[in-house]
Amino acid sequence: MNKDDKLTIGNLTQADTLSVNQLFEASITDAFEKEGLGHFQDDIQQEIENKKRLVERALDPTTMDTYFLLAKINEVVVGTISYRPCGEDIRICTENELDDVGELGSLYVLPSYQSQGVGSSLIKGMLASLKKQGVDRFCLDSGYKRAQERWLRKFGEPYKTVEDYWGPGSIHMVWLCNTMSNTF
Repeated sequence: MNKDDKLTIGNLTQADTLSVNQLFEASITDAFEKEGLGHFQDDIQQEIENKKRLVERALDPTTMDTYFLLAKINEVVVGTISYRPCGEDIRICTENELDDVGELGSLYVLPSYQSQGVGSSLIKGMLASLKKQGVDRFCLDSGYKRAQERWLRKFGEPYKTVEDYWGPGSIHMVWLCNTMSNTF
């Protein structure tokens, strides 16, 4: 990103669907490869399809429980973040302790825009939106080592850590955060 690029954070619209789906394909594939998991093609495709369904749910006027924000640079979608009811992995890892807490997720940034503040801008935008809605807590999780390092820096120690969640040697972390105490 250069100094002339204009970063905006806004709501997901139907017109953004194709761009968002392409972002998921690029960034999820990249995340798996950087974790040394690029050979798990079926898992990559399943994750991409899950995110596409989440976008469809967010755009469905009959379901109001899923919300997306997008980061755009010069009108090009470069990142996403979502807020929705707590997901299955968090339910399992916390033994349903956080079932009533919404989940921050689907934070993906195109590989060429990573480590340039796009993700932090998306988190700030989502936290501002949640505060306006009166949401005081959220949770998030990750099994990706690279993401876990970032979340440890941004959100501190996790609420729960589960060893061998995805298989031997894998660690899954869940954070419980307060919207009022997190600033970026």
